[in-house]
Amino acid sequence: MKAFYRVLLTVTAMLACVFQLAAQLPYMDKTLSAEERAADLVGRLTLEEKSLLIRYNSPAIPRLGIPAYNWWNEALHGVARNGLATVYPMPIGMAATFDEQLLEEVFTSVSDEARVKYRLARTVEAPGDYWYKGLTFWTPNINIFRDPRWGRGMETYGEDPYLTGLLGMAVVRGLQGDREDGHLKAQACAKHFAVHSGPESSRHRFDAMVSERDLWETYLPAFKDLVTKAKVDEVMFAYNSFEGTPCGANERLLQDILRKEWGFKGIILSDCWAVSDFYGENNHNWSKDAVEAIAAAVHAGMELECGALTHLIPQAVERGLMKDTDLDEAVKKLFTVRFALGEMDFESPWDSIPESVLASEEHRLQALDAARKSLVLLKNDGILPLKAGARIALVGPNAADSVMMWGNYNGFPTRTVTLLDALKARIPDLEYVKGCPLAAELQKEPTDIAAIVSGLSDYDTVIFAGGISPRLEGEQMDDVDIPGFFGGDRTSISLPAIQKQLIAALAEAGKKVIFINFSGSTIALSDEDRLCSAIVQAWYPGQEGGTAVADLLFGDFNPSGKLPLTFYADDSQLKDFNDYDMEGRTYRYFKGKPLYPFGHGLSYTTFKYGRPKVRTLADGTRAVVVKVKNKGKVDGDEIVQLYVSRPDDQEGPVKTLRGVKRITLRARKRMKVAIPISDDTFTWWNPDSGRMEPRGGRYLIHVGGTSASSGQRTVKTNVQI
Repeated sequence: MKAFYRVLLTVTAMLACVFQLAAQLPYMDKTLSAEERAADLVGRLTLEEKSLLIRYNSPAIPRLGIPAYNWWNEALHGVARNGLATVYPMPIGMAATFDEQLLEEVFTSVSDEARVKYRLARTVEAPGDYWYKGLTFWTPNINIFRDPRWGRGMETYGEDPYLTGLLGMAVVRGLQGDREDGHLKAQACAKHFAVHSGPESSRHRFDAMVSERDLWETYLPAFKDLVTKAKVDEVMFAYNSFEGTPCGANERLLQDILRKEWGFKGIILSDCWAVSDFYGENNHNWSKDAVEAIAAAVHAGMELECGALTHLIPQAVERGLMKDTDLDEAVKKLFTVRFALGEMDFESPWDSIPESVLASEEHRLQALDAARKSLVLLKNDGILPLKAGARIALVGPNAADSVMMWGNYNGFPTRTVTLLDALKARIPDLEYVKGCPLAAELQKEPTDIAAIVSGLSDYDTVIFAGGISPRLEGEQMDDVDIPGFFGGDRTSISLPAIQKQLIAALAEAGKKVIFINFSGSTIALSDEDRLCSAIVQAWYPGQEGGTAVADLLFGDFNPSGKLPLTFYADDSQLKDFNDYDMEGRTYRYFKGKPLYPFGHGLSYTTFKYGRPKVRTLADGTRAVVVKVKNKGKVDGDEIVQLYVSRPDDQEGPVKTLRGVKRITLRARKRMKVAIPISDDTFTWWNPDSGRMEPRGGRYLIHVGGTSASSGQRTVKTNVQI
């Protein structure tokens, strides 16, 4: 009780101070706009106070009634690192849904939970450092997953700029809300700007060098979409350097492109301790010392530091590296956001969201729906859906690992349903054998493969739950150095050897193997494709992932997920990991034969496409119209994909995604599908201007359920712009 009264007295004192100031000072006048209030407040702050207020863990300024606020919060696939929350599939899994409406709905739910958690923190807990409890979320990660060995690729929406932008914008809309009456539900952040996708082990000193075409055609489009179309409120700069200058000091990126060309008005944020990477022989070694580093970051445009150098700003002013007014615009922007969120007033239009939404049944079902739509059926020889009476055993290191299913940057659900849980609910006497570790090096005792196979002699079908884990791939994991994995990245995309050996032994013993691959990235599965009867790509599917996989196996729903990544056949199809040149990378530039192409995903039915036609609709807009027929005996969802290519551009992409439409088709029925097109559909590299622009000329339009030419119908079109 004493603690409660101390908290009550503290809050009462703060409110009394606020009410007293409100009668005198414009920045406390709620009838003024957030911008007007912030502008008034800036002039009342000292240089030292402003220097502290632009760091992520901003302290209280009691004399002005300013409460402490921590800007650092995470919501990659649910509110993270703050106790109970709904845990959705990792972004790479949600990318496999190709469903922007689903993403917006998911992140609307996430922002609902965030609002409740913030309100509870402010009203129940003592004032202080609200780390992971605020309303400013450092998500989404919209870097391009250019190489499947990158450990953080699972945080992204895949290898395609169009899909990444489409889904990233949906995340921003869901988090930030409609901004009604100047209010902001939560703040989203596009990261990491720019040209950033590993390697993790050298990210604090790596210098990314790319051609102008790759920069504008691959690495920048999603950021441009989020800034110019979705109006994302914050952009985080990356750790690495770009063209010899740290991204956080790179005025070409932060000023010329982000501010001037795209008109970004929001907050520029540093990645955590990225400014400290500007100096030192083991880092970029670009600036002389910490004072010079923080001054350079502010000059380049940084307005919020996740780090610990802002207290050096007064020294930078004394040394003539900065002016004492250089922080004014930054502080104004920060307080504009804090007022818009209602954080300074302890009130907002979202205060009525009930506490019951936290990890609610409605959100659990939403997580299940997202998990179901994320699953990609890579191969099926007819064994799925499973037939009644099959003698089934469950084997594999990922069958009972709930933590693996959460991915990274995760919250903590009330319950996680593993594949073992879900199958035992259907088959109470299910035989389960872990069989082997994820990698042999993770277990001291050798795996007796012969004994495992012998023990399964009574079973004709084996569901093998394997793959890898966020314990092996992820963000800068310096303690991971085993064959195939290093520092969070991968050195090989092969399935770990011990799993390959066990799967091969099961197949050789005559078992029908159904391989469930849990991973956040591409796995080379050429051998498994040959040996297994079916393969399901499950990603890290969140709290309901086990139920979703079991439902797919037994035919409770018809799978519809499509790959947002190219699944290469083996390591030989990959370029040097450190090479950021896009030639030969991703479906857009790879000219070899992948095992499973971008956009691939099987169904329990088959869809037939007619010849696409370019049409002008009744409302004057243009569309590509195509007839799609469900030829099978079961209803199904199909993701109709539209790609364009330009035959006269030999250096350009083989083809590139420019339209997506999810449809539901009853068995034996057909539908006429119209995918809108515009001048933007034919945005292409212009070597004369050095930019991506809508360009006229001869194009090929490819429509189908995959990026593979064998599954597409193509039409020629002459575009006039």
